[in-house]
Amino acid sequence: MSKIKVLIVDDSALMRRVISDMLSEENDIEVIGTARNGDELLKKIDLHKPDIITLDIEMPVMDGIMTLKEMKRQNINIPTIVLSSVSQKGTALTMECLHLGAFDFLPKPSGAISLDLAKVKDDLVQKVRTAFGKKIYKNNETTRVTMSNNSVKRNKIANNRIDAVVIGASTGGPKALYNVITKLPGNLGVPVFVVQHMPVGFTKAFADRLNSNSNMTVLEATDGQVYERNVVYVAPGGYHMEVANDKKIHLNTEPSIWGVRPAVDKLFISASKVFGQNIVSAVLTGMGRDGANGTEIIKNGGGITISEDESTCVIYGMPKATYETGKVDIVLPIDKIADEIVKIVENGRR
Repeated sequence: MSKIKVLIVDDSALMRRVISDMLSEENDIEVIGTARNGDELLKKIDLHKPDIITLDIEMPVMDGIMTLKEMKRQNINIPTIVLSSVSQKGTALTMECLHLGAFDFLPKPSGAISLDLAKVKDDLVQKVRTAFGKKIYKNNETTRVTMSNNSVKRNKIANNRIDAVVIGASTGGPKALYNVITKLPGNLGVPVFVVQHMPVGFTKAFADRLNSNSNMTVLEATDGQVYERNVVYVAPGGYHMEVANDKKIHLNTEPSIWGVRPAVDKLFISASKVFGQNIVSAVLTGMGRDGANGTEIIKNGGGITISEDESTCVIYGMPKATYETGKVDIVLPIDKIADEIVKIVENGRR
């Protein structure tokens, strides 16, 4: 079996060696080259033909942002995993990288030179394998089934009054959520609650980026916060987010579900108890099955459920698991989900 070919980009020789050693320990991964900056990477791509790139953000000559822009300009579609610091500047730059098309990111535990990078080795290896699986999948169109072409399940939707919208996403979610949230009107008339699988320290930068580009106010949620209409609340990394009948947001550090915290199911299930049939949910791109159980409970309670179509998912895991519950009303590509949410909310007002 051929190995996954990885090219490592980092201006630190020590970091290049640490990352290379970690990945090379895996039987199915081969580090086929390194580069000190984006300019060097672009010169080596044709020679090495990597399957995956790991990319530092802050580098001289050509940094990660400039590199991703140039890759986009040259139509170089190689899955790229960004390694990021957890500084305020680093988290903001990471959000920009995801917006520019990076597949995913991994925080360096202790800054630019992370001698303890081994702490996140398992995460890095998993992301490399996931990105490679996506690359193979994308290049093998014969295996793909696009729901929107032949099996959209659009039940007759009752004109429920909608009191809340809940959305969950994982890998590929930041860009997908940007697509949805920035299209919602400032006077939507209901609160929107969002769970995006993201490490501690990054959700504030994510919420700030959405807020600066959206008609609605977007906030990283805080414990005990009274939720209001026309505000989007993003679950902070490391905390489950739930809503309750006291009209407040409650955060907790209860055990992870499906290996993640925050978990989409935690939000969806709590919201179903509060809003009953007066809720619409959406599960977007992501790995695993978080959100499927919550969707089932929302639908059984009379709510309206949406999942992202396979054709626009970065990873068709969570939407697939959700769809397979048989409890999804509407399947749509990402660029049509915001309009559908608005339509459902407006129908409920008539």
